[in-house]
Amino acid sequence: MPTSLDLSQSDRTYSLDPLTSSMFCPCGGTHVAEDHWKFIEGMPQDPVDLVDDLVQMGHYSEDALQFGQALTHAEFRKAILLKAIDQAPPEQRQLCNELIKLAGGLDEALAAAFGPNATEFLGDAIRLSRFRRRDFLIKVAAAAAVVTVTSCAGGNNQQNTTSSTTATTGNLEKKDLTIGFIPIACSIPILVAESAEIYKKYGLNVTLKKMPNWAAVRESAIAGELDAYHMLSPMPIAMSLGLGSSVFPIKLASIENINGQSIAVAMKHKDRVKGAADFKGMTIGVPFPYSMHNLLMRYYLASGGLNPDQDVKLEIVPPPDSVAKMAAGQIDAFLMPDNFGQRAIFEKVGFIHMLTKDLWNGHPCCAFAASQKWIDANPNTFRTINKSIIEAAAYADDAKNRESVSQQMAARKYLNQPEPVLKAVMTGKFDNGLGESLDVPDRIKFDPYPWKSFAKWISSQMVRWDLMPTDKAKFQEIADQIYMTDLARDLSKELGQTPPTEPTRVETLKFDTFDPAKVDSYVQDQVKQFGV
Repeated sequence: MPTSLDLSQSDRTYSLDPLTSSMFCPCGGTHVAEDHWKFIEGMPQDPVDLVDDLVQMGHYSEDALQFGQALTHAEFRKAILLKAIDQAPPEQRQLCNELIKLAGGLDEALAAAFGPNATEFLGDAIRLSRFRRRDFLIKVAAAAAVVTVTSCAGGNNQQNTTSSTTATTGNLEKKDLTIGFIPIACSIPILVAESAEIYKKYGLNVTLKKMPNWAAVRESAIAGELDAYHMLSPMPIAMSLGLGSSVFPIKLASIENINGQSIAVAMKHKDRVKGAADFKGMTIGVPFPYSMHNLLMRYYLASGGLNPDQDVKLEIVPPPDSVAKMAAGQIDAFLMPDNFGQRAIFEKVGFIHMLTKDLWNGHPCCAFAASQKWIDANPNTFRTINKSIIEAAAYADDAKNRESVSQQMAARKYLNQPEPVLKAVMTGKFDNGLGESLDVPDRIKFDPYPWKSFAKWISSQMVRWDLMPTDKAKFQEIADQIYMTDLARDLSKELGQTPPTEPTRVETLKFDTFDPAKVDSYVQDQVKQFGV
């Protein structure tokens, strides 16, 4: 790394000599020409203020910023725990190390210590802390220098490669992409777009990155470690409004699946649980606060006269951990993606009490999303990748493809699930764990159309359960700005599909009807009818 730019942690001025060779320059090169030096002279003298200004002015490449953010978050997570352990007495230090090992690693231990929002709190603390922000910006500057040197080393070869790429991929701003996903059936369109080589057909080279939980997806999105994401459909709303973290504008491009969730209950309760009221006193797993799983579970419990915040314990559980926790007796029930409800039957630890399609047939679950910043920088790439996923959704939704998709998705690189489990979910022919064989073809469907009424219902329930303050509950604005209904319609038409022409519809649920034109009165009516 060039040493001509000294960004020490002191408050003294730094040296930046325009006459020495191989300099780092904010223009992106490794030299400082005379005109650049005159530009630098008018900039702040404090190194952190200087780097901060350059970041805000866009003089660091996106790759450099992403590299610095990823590096800093990983280092700080590790440093916080390891420093605390080093300062502890020997017997406590040994215990801490054993606890970290038992938790599965540093990230998991941090989550266990501070709860499911630990990673979000850490990210916010770094951004808000002057001391940590200084460290962060210095790392960004170092990363920018490394990335710049690497880029410049290719010389004209980089330009030649770009020209060659343009000839084969059209107007794509970026073709090498990383998409994060959680290994659940809801992510199948994103995965099928790779297995069926749909990404490749459109000139995209996509790396699928398996994520451990939804908090990790959220943190990686904010840190810029991913180009786009598999997300729960309420997450773009929560992140765009700064609920649970700093404001980070996200767009929901298309829905990954509708239906495709179930309420599973431990076998020890098979003679007890017949309806919502019977869940009183239980510990129930849901994957994330801002999830359809949490909102639908609350909706169901309230219908039975239960207060979800008082009469049961709702616990955040990563979907891949749900069956093991049920087997260990740590949770009594869960509302999770269907492959885990079916997996509980496969492992003989639970039964399916209810499919969520029976609570709301056609409800959204997961979605494909990207940040507003990334979309602005890569509009053509964003449109192309969204089109790829919409095409893959239609492929996965076709009844004649469902068994072959189940076989493909069972692979370790995708969902890593027993093929019979996925086949039961995808075909809708399944045993519910109580000796009944059911045939529900629409148990899960892959309909990418992001109805704006979805956004309004989600927002209404976030208000109902105090997940969103009422002053942020601008229902129409949320639906219009975050759910990209018009784009999804246009892309579907380009593929020869026949998407809906209306952006909203009246939604029929098990216990009521949701009119998206009357959101405020809907919440009031729910509270009046059910008491919560």
